[in-house]
Amino acid sequence: MKKNFTFFLAVILFLSACRKEQNFLTQPPTAQKTQEACLIQTENPEGRSYSSDSLIAINSANKKCGLLPFNTKHYWVYLDSIFTDGRFTKIQYDTLRYSPSLQSRPDGLVWWKSNISVGLPQLLYATDSALFSLEESLFEQGIKNAKKVFSLFGGDSILYLTSFDDAAAIGRSIKLKSPYKVIAGSFKDCIYVEKNARNYRRDQFYFKPEFGIVKYIQELA
Repeated sequence: MKKNFTFFLAVILFLSACRKEQNFLTQPPTAQKTQEACLIQTENPEGRSYSSDSLIAINSANKKCGLLPFNTKHYWVYLDSIFTDGRFTKIQYDTLRYSPSLQSRPDGLVWWKSNISVGLPQLLYATDSALFSLEESLFEQGIKNAKKVFSLFGGDSILYLTSFDDAAAIGRSIKLKSPYKVIAGSFKDCIYVEKNARNYRRDQFYFKPEFGIVKYIQELA
């Protein structure tokens, strides 16, 4: 227990002076004359637990319909700005891809793994109305738990309790009434999402349903 706590503090102190901003730059090459077949995802896995031997590595070649358009052919290019102690440090390009993937048994759901972070968990499953993460259990070794991390909502905004692993945070989601502009262009019907653990970490991202993250900002106290 003491060793884990010390390591956790070391990581926080190492990252504490960094700020990261990522802007979506170019649209993934999905606009084709021949539309690819899309498999609709509707199952709700929230609250399910999976053992390590029930998660099988696969190469999913099919396009999955949902809040995120998962496909091994899709990718998103971001302009990544790094700040240290509030001062701009550098710019670099990052490419987000979701592959390889895992299939959970016996429900047959396909979980997509990202290579970089843009504010969403590393392992994701998406329906047409929600995003779910697959995360290591804090209490049982070799067990991963499914958890809802984002969903569409009624009204213009919503406030809720969330977390960064075991750090409690306040979340809010707001529907933007005006198009949101970044270097790549203007995006309509975006949702602004904020997750804030005071004196620890604050994440913000602008999300276009059925398209992806348009901009992501991470701040560490």
